[in-house]
Amino acid sequence: MDTLNLDITKRYSYADYLTWMDDVRRELFDGFIKLMTPAPSSKHQEISFNLSGIFRSFILKKKCKGFAAPSDVRFPKNRKSLNDKQVYTVLQPDLYIVCDLSKIDARGCLGAPDLIIEIISPKNSQRDTRDKFNIYQEHGVREYWIVSPNDETVNVFVLDDKSKFQFVGIYAGDDKIPVNIFNGDLKVDLTEVFTS
Repeated sequence: MDTLNLDITKRYSYADYLTWMDDVRRELFDGFIKLMTPAPSSKHQEISFNLSGIFRSFILKKKCKGFAAPSDVRFPKNRKSLNDKQVYTVLQPDLYIVCDLSKIDARGCLGAPDLIIEIISPKNSQRDTRDKFNIYQEHGVREYWIVSPNDETVNVFVLDDKSKFQFVGIYAGDDKIPVNIFNGDLKVDLTEVFTS
């Protein structure tokens, strides 16, 4: 499985995760290891790069920061469980934006980012559309985008006042996606995201 021969049936904390000194990328889903897929496709990376550029230009004027994978986002069960031994969910979204800068530290983000973007591949689509969807919703991520490189579409979900994701829409072609966390002041032109 990997160079450390970790027991995938055992529950681990973020404190354990920090001791794994090898080149294998993993995430923790409520303490259980999920291996990351091999290096993403060039199309995946191009989309990520394009989105990063669009968001970077905009957030330079805001009190927000953006990050790209690999970067750890730790999801504690509550604000009292900030000890590494009490954090059991650690994910590496493709891209994320954080506007509460108190959540940023030297190891990434502690708590829910404002916006998360996952770029799916055939091998990880269920993880992003179901497993991570549920985690992001549970922990209060305000906006979640699921990007499909093959279909060149983006599904957008926004957290409502009952802490449930509501489907905003599916965007494609020459659509411009209003970014909800910025009250639509930023509109992402998909012709700049899915370049040929």
